[in-house]
Parts: sequence; C-alpha cells; structure tokens
Amino acid sequence: MDIKRNILLNPGPATTTDTVKRAQLVPDICPREREFGALMRELGTDLLKVVHANEAEWTTVLFCGSGTICMDACVSSLIPADGKLLIVNNGAYSARAAEMARAYSVPHIDLSFPVDGLPDLAVVERVLDETPDISAVYTTHQETGTGILNPVREIGALAHAHGAVMIADTISTYAMLPFSVDEMNIDVCMSSAQKGIQGMTGLSFVLAKKAVLAAAKAYPVRSYYTNLVMQHTGFEQTGEMRFTPPVQTVYAAKRALAEYFAEGAAKKWARHTRTIDAIHAGLAKLGLKEAIPRAIQSGLVVAVEYPQDFDFTRVHDYCYERGYTIYPGKMQSAATFRLCALGAIDAPDIAGFFRVLEEALNAS
Repeated sequence: MDIKRNILLNPGPATTTDTVKRAQLVPDICPREREFGALMRELGTDLLKVVHANEAEWTTVLFCGSGTICMDACVSSLIPADGKLLIVNNGAYSARAAEMARAYSVPHIDLSFPVDGLPDLAVVERVLDETPDISAVYTTHQETGTGILNPVREIGALAHAHGAVMIADTISTYAMLPFSVDEMNIDVCMSSAQKGIQGMTGLSFVLAKKAVLAAAKAYPVRSYYTNLVMQHTGFEQTGEMRFTPPVQTVYAAKRALAEYFAEGAAKKWARHTRTIDAIHAGLAKLGLKEAIPRAIQSGLVVAVEYPQDFDFTRVHDYCYERGYTIYPGKMQSAATFRLCALGAIDAPDIAGFFRVLEEALNAS
C-alpha cells in the first residue's frame, strides 16, 4: 500500500507513520467482544505509563471524540454543587473551557490574562485566598494558539495548598513534553490519540486520580454523554465503552503507543526539539518574526506574525499542493499563523518545508 506522506505543521492531527495507518486494517470486530475490551483496558494502562501515573492510584477514561470532549467531561463532571471552578485563562483553549462552564452553568471564575504572556501567579493565589469555595483549578499546559507553556506545576501547588483539585489540559503536551503527573501537581489531565502519541483522530482520554472520580460520584450530572464518572463506571462494570467506540482508531492508538515506547520519551522529545529548532532557524533566515518570546514558548508551537502583504490562503494553498500544511493563528491581538513540531516529522522535513515556503512568499 503506497501512502502519500504529507507534512502536517498544524497542531493536530499529526503526521503519522505508515505502520500506524496500516494498524487500522484489521478484521471487523464487534466492540462488545471481550477481546476488544481487553485491548482497551491494556491501552488505558499503557496511557498511564506515559506520564508515570501509578496504576493503583490513577485510571484512564476513554472517550470517542476529539480532545475537546475531554475538556467537556472534566468541566461538567468535576465540580460539586457547592463548589466553584477557577479557570486560569491566557488563551483560546482555556477560554473554551470557560465557555463550557457557562454552557453547563458550572459556578466558575474566568481569570483572564493577556494571550501573549504567562498568568500572574500572585493573582491566582490572591483569588484562591479570597474564594474558599474553589474546589478545582483548570488551566491549559500549552496554549497551542500561541505556543506558550503555562506554569502548571506552580498553579497546581497553589491549588493543592488551598484544597483544590488541579485539572490540566495536556492535550498538546502529553507524550511530547516529558512530565510526571505527580511532580507536576496534576490530579486530572487529558489528551487525544491524534496528538502526542501520533495516532489517528477519534479517540481521546482523561487520566484521573481514582480518589477524584470517587468524590465526583456525588456531584451533579450536567452531561449524559460526557459524564466522566458514568463513563468510567460503565467501563469498569462491563469492559466496554458506554457508546460505540472508534474501533479502528483504537487499534491504531495501540500501535502508536508501541512506537512511542520503542522510540522512548527522551529521544522523542529530542526529535521534537530538533524540529522546532529547525523551524526557528528557517523563520530567522526568511526574516519572519515570532509573536511570542522564546523564553515562554513550549518548544512545540511557534506563532508567526504575518509579513507585509501576506495572503494566508494563497500561501497555505501553495504549500498544501506540495505536501505541507500550515495553520491559522488564534491570537486576537495579532495576525499570525502557526508552525508545529508534533507528529512523525524531523528536521529534514522542516528544511523541505522552508524551501517551499520561500517559493510561496516570492510567488506573485
């Protein structure tokens, strides 16, 4: 099977290996079979290993959908009736969590900071001091709209000092930026198969401390489809997802995780670092300006300011026709596009991209 290879520089789905693509070519199977349930259970255990979560204390909850379904599950499921959610918001994805809280009428504080900088930890601490009914704190590890890496460890420490649960959107850092959930003061995190593990779209997962889920059994049920406790309890009781899972995507995820462990976290991060370094070098060579200071970037995403007379659609289409995909920015304060270092790509792929980008910029 000859599969055309495209270089995706968008923040997901990521470029995959041919072996992950081929892993979807399996005999048809009913997802209610015990064999498939065992596969999902093994997958959940392996997902915990990526972030060094102790299986005795942590569990994995699988969902059918994009990463946003995990955000929805956490926001709607983990706040008690007499509690409040503090959202530390400095970008489009934490803002999305705030929209969910409003949609579900979850009591919350949308603590907003400028999208081009880090949250002010002193302000976060003051709000926690002044609001004793905050039961959970939520923020995004990497805001992929800008490439900013947020201080989750420090925010988590503040949350724990005030008796609150720390929920981290790690959708765009999980299996890319090596971290341990306990060292990062995280109680709940999440990701999606098409991101760091370099699988296919359609499968997402929440990793949570069992004690957090146990407490959440007493919380209001604000969503039926995305209720975290119901999803977890259903699988524990039956070995099945409550609703039809993306069967082929699960097989691809299992293969992708095997390739993740074979490469190793350190070598994979080194590859992503080579890739982002090549992006930085290519931008500098073309005189293109990065919108966010390098010191607060994640090392996975770069927001690039539009050069003069830049036509995103024309440049995108020129690159896309030649096998490279760029992505629009998400900064309200500046016109940007994004280049990302995730997926099964390396520095030579970036060299090829910049040759094409230079042609696109110079084309009339």
